[in-house]
Amino acid sequence: MNDHYLAFANSALGRALVEGLGLPRPPVLERYTAGQPAFSVGDSLIGMAPGGRLCEQAGHILAAQNQTVWILDQDPARAAIATCELQAQILRTESMEGTRLKTVVFDASGIADSAQLQELHRFFHPIIRQIAECGRIVILGQIPEQLDDAAARTAQRALEGFTRSLGKEIRKGATAQLIYVGIGAEKQMESSLRFFLSPKSAYVSGQVVRIHASNHLAAVDWRTPLAGKVALVTGASRGIGAAIAHTLARDGAHVICLDVPQAEKELRAVAEAVHGSAMMLNICDAKAPQQIAAQVMSQHQGLDIIVHNAGITRDKTLGRMNRDLWNMVIDVNLASEERINDALLAAGALRHNARIICVSSISGIAGNLGQTNYATSKAGVIGMVQSHAQAYAEQGITINAVAPGFIETAMTAAIPFAIREAGRRMNSMSQGGLPVDVAEAIAWFANPASGGLQGNVVRVCGQSLLGA
Repeated sequence: MNDHYLAFANSALGRALVEGLGLPRPPVLERYTAGQPAFSVGDSLIGMAPGGRLCEQAGHILAAQNQTVWILDQDPARAAIATCELQAQILRTESMEGTRLKTVVFDASGIADSAQLQELHRFFHPIIRQIAECGRIVILGQIPEQLDDAAARTAQRALEGFTRSLGKEIRKGATAQLIYVGIGAEKQMESSLRFFLSPKSAYVSGQVVRIHASNHLAAVDWRTPLAGKVALVTGASRGIGAAIAHTLARDGAHVICLDVPQAEKELRAVAEAVHGSAMMLNICDAKAPQQIAAQVMSQHQGLDIIVHNAGITRDKTLGRMNRDLWNMVIDVNLASEERINDALLAAGALRHNARIICVSSISGIAGNLGQTNYATSKAGVIGMVQSHAQAYAEQGITINAVAPGFIETAMTAAIPFAIREAGRRMNSMSQGGLPVDVAEAIAWFANPASGGLQGNVVRVCGQSLLGA
């Protein structure tokens, strides 16, 4: 579905008109295409607060990108990256006019009390106007719950408010994220830095991610990180599901595309396009979980990735909603996923270091008028992720979720015009996302090098004004 306002506002005539009227001008977002460099191309800046423990590892990752990297004069990062193969240059605050920073990494893990939060102002104040269009900012911190000192826990938790506010200030399609890195998880940052510092995260901003220590530190070919992996995507015949299938296949996976028999024509077209296979099945059928487990075991000897994408809406206010509409949405969007997971585990169909990735919704975070059934089911998906994370980790499996906001699909095309326009504009990007934006986040979770990501829920919503 085309966003005509976005196209007009970025035309020569439209740009002058919307700026003259003081209307928002949605930026043209930079999205990833195959063959692009891993990180957004342009100048990078790295910095840290005194006592940080993550800057050196971040420096090693940046060193492999062959980009110009800057360090502010007198920044503690100069000493921290001395051992890296990083040819950093000094950027002086009095002479940075004209510099455009495409990627910024700040190690805030050393901030141990509220007084030290001034380090955020010290670093960002002089450079914030130098952030390029579609720039990427990542702040690194420590998981507050893992810290013994109450003052340090307080200061690290404060980073969330700073990051979310920063994301709303920088605009121009730029994004800001906070990555909490657990003790012992320093070497598991790369997949997340590659995602958040690249065009793959075009519609993700203001998010907080926790990376935990994991025994699964996989070496991957970053060009095709899913080579040799088998993925199952439910609801794959169109929209977000089809985009997920294409993206996982691009990264090397064999994709089993699953949808209801009524969507057979569209499903087979997607499966053929991604050189995968098709499975026609209603996931709510009583025997469906066992059939899925049996088929993936007999044909593929198991799964590396399952993406629970299938979902429905049956919107009515609660007073007008009958029991069948309530039960149908809960069953498709939540209960079926629980049954499928249980069946796959019972059959031993999830391989070691497997990925379970669920599609929730910002409706499950913020709620929505006329969607008590849908919001309940999507909040339940978040609950499933969080309640099973520890147990699955003990079995060498990760479970995470994405929560899309307004995504341009056939479903959102049917929304009345005024509501549709509000959904598009009420976020930091002033536009709707695309199905590929959700798919890229799922591919990041699916990466074998993402073993430290456990129990996370990441919104793909352009930093919507709704929800947390």
